[in-house]
Amino acid sequence: MKIYILGNLLVDEDSLPVKLIPKLKKALPGHEFIELDPSEDFPKQKELTMIDTVINAKEVSLITDIDKIQLDNVCSLHDFDLGYNLKLMKKFGMIEKVNIIGIPPETGEEKAVIEIIKILSKLT
Repeated sequence: MKIYILGNLLVDEDSLPVKLIPKLKKALPGHEFIELDPSEDFPKQKELTMIDTVINAKEVSLITDIDKIQLDNVCSLHDFDLGYNLKLMKKFGMIEKVNIIGIPPETGEEKAVIEIIKILSKLT
């Protein structure tokens, strides 16, 4: 299973998913963890599984409904984020299903890995 990791090591609040890649690779060697920049080309797959930071989330959770993703106002291309990409891809029939494992930024690394493993075990 390919799992796309979103995040930014330069922004502390958004860096946790990227920091988890080595631990996830070690814990789940049968999965492929791929760092993804949402402003670049998205994979051409009908079903996507991703791990991303979710600001204001209370716990690690699975998001499967793209329509529930809240969007901020877009003032420039810098504001064109994951939510916008997914909504456009869905509208144009480019994706059918999405699984986003959302992680609150203040989650500890060990706890995040444990919770991600639990969620992924239900998806495979």
